[in-house]
Amino acid sequence: MSAPAESPVGGTIVTPVRRRRRIPGSVLTWMAVTPFAAWAAVRVAGLERGSLPTQIMTATPYAAAGSLLPLLVAALGRRRAATAVALVATTALGLAVLPRALGKAEAAAGRPFKVMTINMLFGRADAATIVRLVREFDPDVLSTQELTPGAVSDLDVAGLKELLPHRVLQAEWSAGGSGIYSKHELRELPDVVPDVGHKMPSAVVSVPGGEPIEFVDVHPYPPLGPNVVNWNQALRALPSASRDRVRVLAGDFNASLDHAALRALLARGYKDAADQVGAGLIPTWPANKKVPPIITIDHVLVDRRVAVRAVDVRTVPGTDHRAVLAELTLP
Repeated sequence: MSAPAESPVGGTIVTPVRRRRRIPGSVLTWMAVTPFAAWAAVRVAGLERGSLPTQIMTATPYAAAGSLLPLLVAALGRRRAATAVALVATTALGLAVLPRALGKAEAAAGRPFKVMTINMLFGRADAATIVRLVREFDPDVLSTQELTPGAVSDLDVAGLKELLPHRVLQAEWSAGGSGIYSKHELRELPDVVPDVGHKMPSAVVSVPGGEPIEFVDVHPYPPLGPNVVNWNQALRALPSASRDRVRVLAGDFNASLDHAALRALLARGYKDAADQVGAGLIPTWPANKKVPPIITIDHVLVDRRVAVRAVDVRTVPGTDHRAVLAELTLP
């Protein structure tokens, strides 16, 4: 209280000191807990809608780690209700994310089959590095996205034509081109994927020692702005697993395992190869930037009858996507 002042009328005037209102600790605790609880609810229920929420959902692994902080705050503050909600949120996010790092290689009898996929960023990916990886990894099939006519020539000059002579190519001078290269004979399958995104060629691969398989080169539009509608349509349009023939989908899905649209595709008879062997949290984008890769949007999805032996991720100069290499065993 300030010192009293003399009033010309008589008496004294008392000027109260203004005190800042403090936000109660319980309110601060709930402010910390609520965003993670909402994130967990959206992730578990698959409620992301629109472009921005869809993009944000790729950060779920980081949200899972971050949710430990409000849980600690609530617990130390002895806020029982907030602690309970924070614990549920952390548990839900943890169960959604941690299994991707806990898988292990599957042992099964069958035909070995190797897949490599790379987004070439408008054909700018270093052709020599790609061919060197092909020589080292020896894939049966190479799936390429953003394949341009110039990139086709560069890859052949670097030696890819001798290593993977069979091909179904739909190259374009844009991000829309794609192409499948193979050691084995290919037969193009037209109209397997409707025209709802970038070019996504499909082919029957005559793998020695058994029945042929179907292979789809995947590259929907990214879910940016109004393209999120097309992105959803493209993922829904990808073929389900078939009892009649083993099918493999590989490429730049522009989606992570935290997207409901990709999980819905997996529910139609597939499993993510990296997730299966504990490599599902290795980020694939953006590569070759000042910041390290932060999200996982390049995948190899396989029929559930296919065993996954190993998955590796490699950086290729010239492109913002990392190559994914998967070792499989066909039934």
